[in-house]
Amino acid sequence: MASKTNVPTVLAGSMFSDMMYLRDSKTARASSYDRSGRNRDCCTVPPGETLRLADIPGAGCIRHIYFTIMGAGPGDPRYLRDLVLRMYWDGTSDPSVEVPFGDFFGQGHERIRFFRSLMVTVNEGAELLGGDASTLTVGFNSYFPMPFADGARLTLTNDGDYEVGAVWYHIDYEKMDKLESGVGRFHAQWRRENTTVAVGDNPNNTIHNEPNTDGAENYVILDAEGHGNFVGYFLNVDNLSETWYGEGDDMIFVDGEGWPPSLHGTGTEECFGGGACPNVEYAGPYTGFHLIGNKNFAGKTSMYRFHVADPIRFQKSIRVTIEHGHANNFANDYSSTAFWYQALPHKPFPELPGAADRRPRQGDDPHDRAHLGFSELQQKAGRCGSLASQKEIQMPAELKRQVFEVLAPEIRKAFDEKDYAAAADKCKQANDLLDAFIKEHE
Repeated sequence: MASKTNVPTVLAGSMFSDMMYLRDSKTARASSYDRSGRNRDCCTVPPGETLRLADIPGAGCIRHIYFTIMGAGPGDPRYLRDLVLRMYWDGTSDPSVEVPFGDFFGQGHERIRFFRSLMVTVNEGAELLGGDASTLTVGFNSYFPMPFADGARLTLTNDGDYEVGAVWYHIDYEKMDKLESGVGRFHAQWRRENTTVAVGDNPNNTIHNEPNTDGAENYVILDAEGHGNFVGYFLNVDNLSETWYGEGDDMIFVDGEGWPPSLHGTGTEECFGGGACPNVEYAGPYTGFHLIGNKNFAGKTSMYRFHVADPIRFQKSIRVTIEHGHANNFANDYSSTAFWYQALPHKPFPELPGAADRRPRQGDDPHDRAHLGFSELQQKAGRCGSLASQKEIQMPAELKRQVFEVLAPEIRKAFDEKDYAAAADKCKQANDLLDAFIKEHE
C-alpha cells in the first residue's frame, strides 16, 4: 500500500495553513527598539542620509513590515514621497524594491487614507484635531511575503531637505536553513507620467468610437523581463477635468505577445472591482477605491488590485498597461506602484525621479483645498504648542475655545461628511486665528 505521508491534505490547501503546521524554522524581528534598554525606540533620518532597517543573513522570508513615522512636524505629509524604501535580496547591488515610502503603502498624492486590505493596511493612531484627515500618527503595515536565499537588506533614504524626526519599525521574518527552489523574489516599482499625453483632437472628454488597437500609448504600470508572477498594484490619478476619466481599459501583454493581449479589460473601474464610475470610497481584501477626492471625479483618486488568488504568470516578460481615458484621450497625472515576484536578475528599473519631481500636483478643487488647509492647521497648532512651551506662556482661553472647541469639531464633521468646501472654509478661519498668535509671539 502506498504511503500517504506526502499527500497534500485539505488543511494544507488553506491560505491560513501556516498558522497550524509545526515547522523547524525560527522567527525573528528587526526593529527600531532602543539598544540601551530605555524607551527611545525610534530612529532619526537626517536629510540626504540612509537608515539601514535590516541586514538579515542566510535564508528566510519576511512576513510582516510595520512603520509609524513623524516627519518634519505635525500634519506635514512630505515624508510620504521624500522617503524611499529599498529592498535587496541575495546580495544584489541593485534593489528589487524601490518605491517612495507612502506609495508602497497606498498613500499616493501625499494624502493619508486609512484602509484595510489583505496585503496592505493603514491604521489610525493619535489625532491632533480629529476627523478623517488627521495625520499626526499613522500605522503602516505590509503582509506581502518576501523570501530570500542568501541575505536581505532593507533601507530607508531621506531625499528631503529636513530631518525625519522619528521612525519606528518592525520587520518580522522567518529564518530557514535553505529556501526551497522555484520561489520568486518580491519586487516593487514606482512609476509616474505627469501628465499623460492626450491622443486626438478632443482631449479630456469621454469618447467611445476612437479605436485603440495596439496599446502603444497606454500608461505603463510595469515592464519586466524574466519568469514570474504579477500580483497587484496601486494606481493614483489626479484628474484635471470635472468628468469621468476612467473609460480606459487595462491591457496586460504576456511574453511578448501583440494586440489583443491575453488580458484585455473593459474599463478602469472593472480592474478594481467597482461599479460603473465609482464616486464612493470602498476597500476590500483584494480591490478598492480607497481615495476619491470629489464626487464629480475631479482631482485625486487612488485605487488598488491585488492578484492574490489569481496571479498573472509570465515566462519571459510582462507589460502591464492601462489607457488614460478611452483611446488615451485624457491628459492627467498618473502614478503607480507595481508588485510582482520573479527569478533574479531583473530588468533594470527606470531611474527614480528626485524628490521635487515626485511631488504631487497642488490642485484647486474642494478636496485639495480642504486637505492643504487642514495640513497647515495641524502644523500651526503644533507650532503654537511649541511657542507656548518655549516662552512659558498660555494660549488665550478664547483662542483655544474657538479653534479646538468650536472650529475643530466642525472641521471633523465636514471631513466625515466629505463636505470639503465647508472643511476648507473652517480650516481657513482656524488658521487665521492661529496666525495672529504665532506672529505675536515669534
